[in-house]
Amino acid sequence: MVGIVKDVEENPAKIKYGMVGGGPEAFFGSVHRKAAAMDGEIELVAGAFSSKPEKSKLQGKELMLDPSRVYGSYEEMAEKEGALPEDERIDFASIVTPNHVHHPAAKALMEAGIHIVCDKPMTRTMEEAEDLCRIASKKDRVFAVTYTYTGYPMVKQAKKMIADGMIGDIRKVVVEYPQGWLTRTIEKDGAKQAVWRTDPAQAGISSCMGDLGTHMENMSNYVTGLEITEVMADLTVFGKDRVLDDDGNVLVHYNNGARGVFFTSQISVGDENDLRFRIYGTEASLEWHQENPNYLHLRYEDQPEKVYKHGNDYLEEVAQHNSRLPFGHPEAFIEALANIYLNAARTMKAKKNGIEPSEFDLDFPTALDGAKGINFVVKVVESSKAKKWVDARYSPPC
Repeated sequence: MVGIVKDVEENPAKIKYGMVGGGPEAFFGSVHRKAAAMDGEIELVAGAFSSKPEKSKLQGKELMLDPSRVYGSYEEMAEKEGALPEDERIDFASIVTPNHVHHPAAKALMEAGIHIVCDKPMTRTMEEAEDLCRIASKKDRVFAVTYTYTGYPMVKQAKKMIADGMIGDIRKVVVEYPQGWLTRTIEKDGAKQAVWRTDPAQAGISSCMGDLGTHMENMSNYVTGLEITEVMADLTVFGKDRVLDDDGNVLVHYNNGARGVFFTSQISVGDENDLRFRIYGTEASLEWHQENPNYLHLRYEDQPEKVYKHGNDYLEEVAQHNSRLPFGHPEAFIEALANIYLNAARTMKAKKNGIEPSEFDLDFPTALDGAKGINFVVKVVESSKAKKWVDARYSPPC
């Protein structure tokens, strides 16, 4: 029977969390709340929903939270939640703010003894990313990064098929992620999501590559298991008066000798959220599209194409574990994000119960994955400026 399996039964209590960001005018905060609530194992009990205390209180009221646990800042939330007994305070904080808040908020909350689920990119700089890695390791905190697309069952199916050698040795990796929503400079009209993503103070050193390219790097690493060794990048700013890239192309070398091509854009007119990958091996190739996520295509040189479909019993156990519905019932973005929340929460619960998390529950992007993403952005920007190949290997700090 296809469906999410319950692995941690020792303590039936829900995992409690607080949210940083996701206030009245935020879009993705509500998406994260829906994903976290999907399986009934995670409960929102606190929040610092805005940098403006009155907006935070308004959001808390709308969500029917206890007013005493709706805070005016993440600092206040860290201080007051951290002072509560362990069985009363939040287990983790979900950070869904613009990039510049990720590091200080995650640091304050981890130091208060709280686990973290953080939106991507994890930070603005390499120094911030490695600081969070070290704190998470030192404090033994679970740190999940919401690279949502790795939560899709058919992505997990592809990963297992590659690991089992079904396509042979990998030769070429092609990942595309075009969007068209910044074709016009809508940030000048005050479009909130565009304003902060095009502002270096909030977004960091890159817009397009930081926002979308990190997904490509993470997907490539997750599915293939390969590490990037070198990059040659060409970043462009097409929007008038913008200072951060809104389009990018990257040639990639991998540690097994494979070659890669990454293409991402925010100015590809007509494209919406068209993340896709093609992995070419010596025996076969795999292709997956995020906008049609319930199908995985396997192609051979001398055999008919095979199409693997979500929800079927012939899929790998890991794909079935991360599915909720039987075949013919589509699952998509919120379910994929829910898988990251659920797996991270079950890992937290296992730690709480003093037991080892299961292999499947440990299957979520970590602080190390977040740091790899920032390293990728830094090296891509460096390569584009220097117009040359740049060593992109990464040695983790913890």
